[in-house]
Amino acid sequence: MPSTDTLMLAVHQTALGGPEVLRLTELPRPAPGPGQILVAVHAAGLNPTDFKHRARRIFLPPPPFTLGWDVSGTVVAVGYGVTLFQPGDEVFGMLPYPHGAGSHAEYVTGPARAFVAKPAGIDHVQAAALPLAALTAWQSLVDTADVRAGQRVLIHAAAGGVGHLAVQLAKERGAHVTGTASAAKHGFLRDLGADACVDYRTEDFAATAEPYDVVLDPIGGETATRSVGVLRAGGVLVSLVPGAEDTRAAAERAGVRAVTLLVEHDQAGMRALADLVARGRLRAHVSATFPLAEAARAHERARTGRTTGKLVLTVR
Repeated sequence: MPSTDTLMLAVHQTALGGPEVLRLTELPRPAPGPGQILVAVHAAGLNPTDFKHRARRIFLPPPPFTLGWDVSGTVVAVGYGVTLFQPGDEVFGMLPYPHGAGSHAEYVTGPARAFVAKPAGIDHVQAAALPLAALTAWQSLVDTADVRAGQRVLIHAAAGGVGHLAVQLAKERGAHVTGTASAAKHGFLRDLGADACVDYRTEDFAATAEPYDVVLDPIGGETATRSVGVLRAGGVLVSLVPGAEDTRAAAERAGVRAVTLLVEHDQAGMRALADLVARGRLRAHVSATFPLAEAARAHERARTGRTTGKLVLTVR
């Protein structure tokens, strides 16, 4: 462990590549600037965007950098002007995406309003699994699509990080929810509240008797384009990655709305999610945890693309 309070350990990389580029490195411990808080990280979630940014240029500048946007921990210090938190408060949140990365470390700074109080009924591992994926689902289904009771919602990759939280949020809004996943995960989806399941390996999600009002698509490409065809006129397709070139044109012809969403840090959304968690209406499924020093092994685990729910790094 670092020997002074001016240093910390972080999962750092100086080049793009496979999990082997990740190194546990001693770095200067950050200090909070105006409007920021310094958080001692207890746990930090992993998301597909971490794996993608590790391997190739997307939004971040070239390495060196430390990845991680999900964080749950304890406030150590507050910067000038912060009134919402004080040292000792337990908080969780999502660092500003994409340029605020850095939670895969012992300490991290971020805007005070990127965080909210951690619900007392969950531990830091559960809390760290939520922010980015849950905010993505919230901003897709609530802010963008305005899902309402009685609507039909199709969620692709429904057992994944965003998907399994989206199933719960859509059900909380009173929707009829269909999720696509391998047959082995259908029981998991039904336990979350899904009304119907489609095995993407053997069934065609487009062969539906009734159209959907909303489709949430974390896959993109052809899946996004084909999803246009299952929407009723006036329906909404929310993609989390760009679709094929003809997705938008197909949507225009079908009279539906097709948008691509990039998650934003959002204290109002985090407060709404924290309230659902506190009331037992939303819970992250954590498939596995890994110590900070074994971050590369966590990235290896994620290479299969078949993780149910979330992976989390434990720091304290």
